[in-house]
Amino acid sequence: GRGVCEYTGVNPADIDILMGTFTKSFSGMGGYIAGSKDVIAHLRRHSAGIQYHNSLSPVVCQQILTAFKVIMGQDGTDTGAKKLAALQSNSNYFRSEMIRLGLHVMGHMDSPIIPIMIYMPAKLAAFSRECLKRGVAVVVVGFPATSVVL
Repeated sequence: GRGVCEYTGVNPADIDILMGTFTKSFSGMGGYIAGSKDVIAHLRRHSAGIQYHNSLSPVVCQQILTAFKVIMGQDGTDTGAKKLAALQSNSNYFRSEMIRLGLHVMGHMDSPIIPIMIYMPAKLAAFSRECLKRGVAVVVVGFPATSVVL
């Protein structure tokens, strides 16, 4: 529930740049980049996103902070821990079933991000619609957002 550093046992202090998203995981928008003062200053000087993207609204910021509190149990419940355990279990089950069906599944066990290779880009929208009909919400991503080749 705390990202790849926790999962792999790496101390975040040993990482030069940390980045993450607040979209699907936090029901928010945007993300973050954390690093040394020099790295952040460089990114601010050379990143078009700083000039052309909106900052997070106060409502979205509060949603993200509230989600963090729930995940860390600071809301006085174990809801966050239960949801993280269920997400991991459901993700691993879904991944295993996709592999059992013979699909080319990428990524790692325990990750809720489950890339399934669809080798016909024209079929992405149909795949998404058929999954939704069956009660499975998926996010399809194709070229140019992802490489055409592995």
